[in-house]
Amino acid sequence: MDEVTLKLPRDPSFYPVVHLVLGGLASRMNLTWENLQDLEVALDSLLERGEGDVTIALRVREDAIQALVGPVDSELEEELGRDPGREVGLRRILDTVVDRVEITERDGQPWVDLTKRFPVAAGSGA
Repeated sequence: MDEVTLKLPRDPSFYPVVHLVLGGLASRMNLTWENLQDLEVALDSLLERGEGDVTIALRVREDAIQALVGPVDSELEEELGRDPGREVGLRRILDTVVDRVEITERDGQPWVDLTKRFPVAAGSGA
């Protein structure tokens, strides 16, 4: 498994940096445009929440890209831990665009763990 880690401010002017790295990984993995857009929506939605620096670790597996985003604040942790029911909020958006959303702990702080699976394409770089 390969991993690319970025640490950057939660400033919208840095979102293109995340998109660039994610796009490079998606190209290497022969992801569809739709899968790439789903990942970008998920990451942008998380980056819009909170303040200060954020770390994004992108892990490339043969059949998926995993994104670890954090640390996140307790309010976001609580929101993502609830069943969204009929509410159209962040949890519902993430559940729609990625295959798995979990809250994990790293260095004693909450992180969001996203996984987007995709079919393994012949000739992929994995």
